[in-house]
Amino acid sequence: MLKACLNGARQAREHRALPVTADALASDAVRVQQAGAQALHLHVKDPAGRDTLVAASVDETMQAVRAAVPTLPCGVTTGAWAEPDVTRRLQAVGSWSVLPDFASVNWHEDGAEDVARALLDRGIGVEAGLWTLAAVRAWLRSPLRQECLRVLLELPDGLDRDATVRTADTLLAPLAGAVAGDRVLLHGEGTSTWPALRYALRLGYDTRIGLEDTLLLPNGEVAPDNATLVLAAREQADRQP
Repeated sequence: MLKACLNGARQAREHRALPVTADALASDAVRVQQAGAQALHLHVKDPAGRDTLVAASVDETMQAVRAAVPTLPCGVTTGAWAEPDVTRRLQAVGSWSVLPDFASVNWHEDGAEDVARALLDRGIGVEAGLWTLAAVRAWLRSPLRQECLRVLLELPDGLDRDATVRTADTLLAPLAGAVAGDRVLLHGEGTSTWPALRYALRLGYDTRIGLEDTLLLPNGEVAPDNATLVLAAREQADRQP
């Protein structure tokens, strides 16, 4: 499965084609689906362009995306930067009217299990964002781990190809035998984006691509938009033996 991550916590000024509004996200969703994306991950924005979990913004965005690509699974972030207060984050999740198919929960953040439980209670799938070895171990101890849709192994910026593979292997090792391969999505950020994507393809895991993770194509040129990044990822997949 190739997921398109459309915008992330980035601001509109970072790239001319970064989708921020509900209408822009819906239009971009159509383009990445046509390019071969099989799922979406997006960050809902407030009128100032900042990440938000507020129901009015989430409902507006999800309604627009659902109308544009009704068959494409769509997920949102619940990152603590969008709402640092755990109680208010839980209240926000409970107030959504137009529900995403899934939502990512960063397991190193305060209140992660409470947020995951709130999502599951509403019938929203949970993607466990595992950024560190400590987060992997904490998730493996969680009573909710069997209820999660998948794990997202998220590799940081600043890694070269070899360091990307080593870091991925470090996070994957404790999961061996505990998580089926079809429940693992491996991706990178910045310099680790394309090496992580190629390693995920080589291992047979799900992966993702989009302006959230990188602004660059594999050749180092600035990508014109998300659809071009998806097409480039499909080309990488086609090259796998």
